[in-house]
Amino acid sequence: MRSQKSFSLELKRQVVEELLSGASSAAQLCRRHNINSSLLYHWKKQYSRGKFNNEPVAEAALKDRIDQLEKLVGKLALENEFLKKGLQNSLSQSARNGKSSAGGKPFFPASDGGVN
Repeated sequence: MRSQKSFSLELKRQVVEELLSGASSAAQLCRRHNINSSLLYHWKKQYSRGKFNNEPVAEAALKDRIDQLEKLVGKLALENEFLKKGLQNSLSQSARNGKSSAGGKPFFPASDGGVN
């Protein structure tokens, strides 16, 4: 089994900056540092997000924010769907029992400090 190599942040930053400057091609850098091209592009992505003690590229920072918001939207959509199904089940169960959900009265949720 192969052991995993460990590279310093400084080396990663140096390699990516050399790639971005155009001083060396990706293939040259991969051969010189004995790394896979997918690893180089992974480092490049991390570099653009500021993971190597560098300033993140504004575009990458926005992409990170978009990713976070998309995850939040997905979570809220799942919760919303769950609550809708729960309400539908509750209403259909009440209809089967011949009762309305609030006993014929309009439903007003209880507040923390008031009396219902």
